Amino acid sequence: MYVLATAGHVDHGKSALVRALTGTEPDRWDEERRRGLTIDLGFATTTLGSGRVVSFVDVPGHERFLANMLSGLGPASMVCFVVAADQGWQAQSSDHRDALAALGIESGLVVITRTDLAPERVPEVLERTRCELAATGLRDAPAVTVSAHTGEGLDQLRAALDDLLAVQPEPAADEPVRLWIDRAFSLRGAGTIVTGTLAAGQLRREQSLHLLGETIDETVTVRGLQAHGREVETQRGATRVAVNLRGLSAEHLGRGQVLLTPGAWHLTDTVDVRHTSGEDFSQTPKHVTVHIGSAAVGARCRPFDESSARVILARPVPLRIGDRLLLRSSGGRTELTGAQALDVAPPPLTRRGDGTRRMAALAGMSAAGDLVDEVRRRSPVTADMLQRMGIVIPEPLPPGVRRLGPWLIEAEHVDAWTQLLRAAVESHRRHDPLSAGLSHGAAIRSLDIPDGTLLAPLIAEAGLQHSAGRITTASAPPGLGAAEESVLTVERELSERPFHAPEASRLDELGLSDRELAAAERQGRLLRLPGGVVLLPSSPARAMKELVRLEQPFTMSAARDALGTTRRVAVPLLEYLDARGWTRRLDASLREVVR
Repeated sequence: MYVLATAGHVDHGKSALVRALTGTEPDRWDEERRRGLTIDLGFATTTLGSGRVVSFVDVPGHERFLANMLSGLGPASMVCFVVAADQGWQAQSSDHRDALAALGIESGLVVITRTDLAPERVPEVLERTRCELAATGLRDAPAVTVSAHTGEGLDQLRAALDDLLAVQPEPAADEPVRLWIDRAFSLRGAGTIVTGTLAAGQLRREQSLHLLGETIDETVTVRGLQAHGREVETQRGATRVAVNLRGLSAEHLGRGQVLLTPGAWHLTDTVDVRHTSGEDFSQTPKHVTVHIGSAAVGARCRPFDESSARVILARPVPLRIGDRLLLRSSGGRTELTGAQALDVAPPPLTRRGDGTRRMAALAGMSAAGDLVDEVRRRSPVTADMLQRMGIVIPEPLPPGVRRLGPWLIEAEHVDAWTQLLRAAVESHRRHDPLSAGLSHGAAIRSLDIPDGTLLAPLIAEAGLQHSAGRITTASAPPGLGAAEESVLTVERELSERPFHAPEASRLDELGLSDRELAAAERQGRLLRLPGGVVLLPSSPARAMKELVRLEQPFTMSAARDALGTTRRVAVPLLEYLDARGWTRRLDASLREVVR
């Protein structure tokens, strides 16, 4: 399935051509039929000889309805550019040409219509049309001459359409959905329907989508789908679709709103762009209307120079690097300027000279969205952020880019940060050997990293360990600084008498406060129990060797005698063994070894 838009001057036979090809009247309004003038978008579908289905979006040609025309062309990737043989190239032909150039549409057909009214002018009109389109993507487009009135040339046009569609790339089904709405209405028994051109991706019934517009921002559910008049369960692009949305009133919906795959698009109200067609940015007024998809959004344009500018939109829209925008100015005559998005998340301009520096940066940027360049500019940046901006992330990653958890970082930054982190941890250990390690807050400050969530993958990359908010080396060398000798003394005394925990006075005499004892415990050298009892880490196992020899169950007194210790030590030690599940308390006075 494929979608083409029409383009061309008013009254050059665009609607008559669509009618002749499809058998469907694209002018939907009574006023359009009465006046013989297309005012709004029209839609029609036909099946070609190959079986390919093609939908037409018929756009108005009159300058008064330029905004409607642009909303039809905006989502299109192919076009039938129509010029009447009897009238030749006209003013709105130029407007539509400029719109095609601005939107970057490079695929389509040139159709010379109404050949029955001026057959002798066909060569001249075609030559002029070729000249006018020379600077657009249609410069080499196939040309067909037809008369919708007599039918002459329609078979050739159908064949040319088939040939055009045969070489079109197939849109990716796994692309995120960005469906620009061009119509919204209600049907009795069905509810609210919106229509649009699904350029890529896939829709399905019961799918959740993000609905975004000037006055709406919410999650919606697809109740039903239609493509070319048929109910479908799923539909992939590119095609025209009608989407039945659950629980919404049509009065809140309209052209310019967009349905998105949730979380898959970067929403921005500021974009830095490069000039692609029309008047350069030095001639662009400050206030413009920006056309993207079917939307028309008010905006301010801040030129950096003739070829680059910052566009500040009145509301956020889903944009990716490389997207085409059309800037429309209103004055004595409407001017259309084409632009391409270079940066959809640009840095703020707050300091003197930022504009000049930004101009230089944009001059070296690619609208194709180069991963290495984007990581270098934004390092660190999440892979999800880059994908939402339209950057393809290959596997394996290119040289110079490293992945740490969800982050993509310049390899040089990773190396520098890990070296700094190791040095900070080592320095902290040397200056404070009793510390549990460098705190996360101190590490973030020493590295000056822009996001705290970067710390955990950097710790792993540096080969360090972290626990309870503290960072240490994987194999920290033993030692407790000034407290080392005192701890060695306690270890020696407990080795000789394992259940004679030193009294508080002895610990004070050795200069061992809670801080030193906690540091020794972290190193696995001492075991601290409630009540200030300090033992060796091996003491619980040694105690079990004695307790298992006792007649079971045993009393506290029997345990104390077997261990050769005091109640001060025996009570917390037995409670520790209970907590480990090595012993079990039977009542207020008896315990037993768990076998």
